[in-house]
Amino acid sequence: MNSTPPSSRPSTVFGRGSYAEALRIGEILRKETVGGALLVSAAIIALVWANSPAADSYFALRDFKVGYEPWHLELSLGAWAADGLLAIFFFLVGLELKREFVAGDLRDIRKSIVPVAAAAGGVVVPAVIYVVVNLTSPETLRGWAIPTATDIAFAVAVLAIIGSHLPSALRIFLLTLAVVDDLIAISIIAFFYTSDLHVEPLLLALVPLAVYAFLAHKYRHFFGLHAASAWLILLPLGVVTWALVHASGIHATVAGVLLGFAIPVFRSQAGGGPQAGPGLAEIFEHRFRPISAGIAVPIFAFFSAGVAVGGWEGLVSALADPVALGIIAGLVLGKPIGILGTTWVLTKATRATLDSSFKWIDIFGVALLAGIGFTVSLLVAELSFGHGSLHDDHAKVGILAASLLAALLATAVLKTRNRQYRQEEEREKVDADQDGIPDVYQDRA
Repeated sequence: MNSTPPSSRPSTVFGRGSYAEALRIGEILRKETVGGALLVSAAIIALVWANSPAADSYFALRDFKVGYEPWHLELSLGAWAADGLLAIFFFLVGLELKREFVAGDLRDIRKSIVPVAAAAGGVVVPAVIYVVVNLTSPETLRGWAIPTATDIAFAVAVLAIIGSHLPSALRIFLLTLAVVDDLIAISIIAFFYTSDLHVEPLLLALVPLAVYAFLAHKYRHFFGLHAASAWLILLPLGVVTWALVHASGIHATVAGVLLGFAIPVFRSQAGGGPQAGPGLAEIFEHRFRPISAGIAVPIFAFFSAGVAVGGWEGLVSALADPVALGIIAGLVLGKPIGILGTTWVLTKATRATLDSSFKWIDIFGVALLAGIGFTVSLLVAELSFGHGSLHDDHAKVGILAASLLAALLATAVLKTRNRQYRQEEEREKVDADQDGIPDVYQDRA
């Protein structure tokens, strides 16, 4: 018999969490796998087109303007992708953040403190490295936030390619890193990349947002049952909110997060209460994730990743720019140092131990994977230096190079661990059998 008092026993970090949470995380990551493949494909097409003899047609398409000028909505197709379509992506971020901290495993501070702190470390260290590299180039310091983001879709696409069977604890850790990373990124965009703030449209945006939130909470069961009603009632209110936030000077993707936050997580009593099934946030997540991963993000990548490298000489020149060097060092070195270092310090400070299903090398592999910064990094680069500027082009080269290098390094580490991952996956299925979970649910894991 173990006589050690429970309070004095070391705790375990990155535990498996609830099986229901593992199922949900697995389903999200499967959807992101398809989105990641489309994202990478769109970026490759853009790069090839932008460096082909037909490059002028690509840039003409990207810069073609449509919209209603009196409402300040006459934007290029590239700007519509960044400001409009990417708001759908951030709407999903808002839904996922609220779901995680209200109903997910992260509502327990004991489970969330380590991955949240690790994500914060994975933001701070890359930013510091970028600043150090660019200290002698003050005009480029504005890009300090570019290497702070992780692209979960791209990362999951890499996992799909290498056939990794990450344990559920590590999958949850990876998704938590990306979700918290997105929260920090959108906060940075809102506070540091807002210029010429116009208070009146921002205050007016609160009106449709409040009506949207009231209807979503009051009639959550109705919107959950009738998909068309959300398109006809909630979507117009969301579009008006987005337009007013855009007019205020705050980047319009912030509106997407706010609209996601406004959706209730739990079912109403009329709908059977929390135990009756998924709430409106999870229902909307299922409805809109394919649109985000399959349409919005790939189109944004297509219009943002296309940069005219200028041959070998141009590539060398771009990579020699402190902007590109800072981004590459921040993503490839800063991310793993920040994530792994923060995790190690917390485990030592709390005398915690790792879950038995994985080792420190696995956390290192995931930390390398988090160095794939693509979607949000491209957005922050455009906000930092202006769409199509020389530094913006060099930043894009740095983001693409860093993401490729991080993917290769993560592959080298995680590929060697796949056998161990498969064994752990079998143990999780055995645990599910012992807990009496039906096979149909096991298959979803």
